[in-house]
Amino acid sequence: MTIKNYEPKPLFLERMKELLKEDFEDYMNKLKVPILNSIRCNTLKISPENLKERLEKKGWSIEQPFKEYKEVMIIKNELNPGEIGRAIEHLLGYYYVQEIASMMPSLVLKPNEQDKVLDVCASPGSKTTQIASMMNNEGLLIANEVSFGRMKILAGNLERCGVMNCILTRRDGVALSKKFNKNNFLFDKILLDAPCSGEGTIRSTPRTLEMWNIKTVEFLSKLQKSLIASAIECLKVNGILVYSTCTHSPEEDEEIIDFALKNFNVEVEQINLPIKTQEGITKWKDKEYDEKVRLTKRVYPHLSNTEGFFIAKLRKIK
Repeated sequence: MTIKNYEPKPLFLERMKELLKEDFEDYMNKLKVPILNSIRCNTLKISPENLKERLEKKGWSIEQPFKEYKEVMIIKNELNPGEIGRAIEHLLGYYYVQEIASMMPSLVLKPNEQDKVLDVCASPGSKTTQIASMMNNEGLLIANEVSFGRMKILAGNLERCGVMNCILTRRDGVALSKKFNKNNFLFDKILLDAPCSGEGTIRSTPRTLEMWNIKTVEFLSKLQKSLIASAIECLKVNGILVYSTCTHSPEEDEEIIDFALKNFNVEVEQINLPIKTQEGITKWKDKEYDEKVRLTKRVYPHLSNTEGFFIAKLRKIK
């Protein structure tokens, strides 16, 4: 079962069969289908209507799949390799090349112009620039990235997109959150788009199959628990934390939310998304998770024709 020259590892296949059951073959077949060419209109610089008009004059066929989110666009026709990235509209920051599932966490976070927002793991900036546009460049947005190389990419994307309400920080995510908590600097909303094993990105990056390793999954699960624990501490009471990953591993998804529920004063809230999803699972291997974990969302390629994602919305309570 080769996918673009990469053979899935037996353990990966075994785990996905256990997760998906009768949907497994549909999932595997979808991984062989190229990902949609999706972009997000940067409303800090141009309206969706004007961008659509400009792109259609270039001969691009533009679809806006969600009535309530006109900024989300799909390019339907075949383009030359690199054409989307070379277009003047992209260079001017009129749009950001972003996969549709990747847009969902920010839509769940729903930042507004009065909010103080922390993006814990921000690079390359797809969600950071999306949050800034939803805030209309108002309020305060802090974007953190631990890697200097990735931070340069983040800074470049923020500049290209005209983001003005953002402060960049370069710290370990756990240390930064602890620093904010120590100084009683608390946030209304936090996005924790955590480092993960990337199982959801196989359609765009088939090499993920080669790099996948169960040891990595286990290591990242521990890191994700540290990140969410420290992030919750610097969240205001009644504040919202959105946790997301681009993986299907329950150790990195539901297990993290179960950990948060059992150790902190948080509750899981219902999520409504414009794409088809499945609810979170409450049992995996020899582990059982809190029933409230069902309120989280799993995004699968074969259901939504996107990449794979996991999204949870937590509210801090007293």
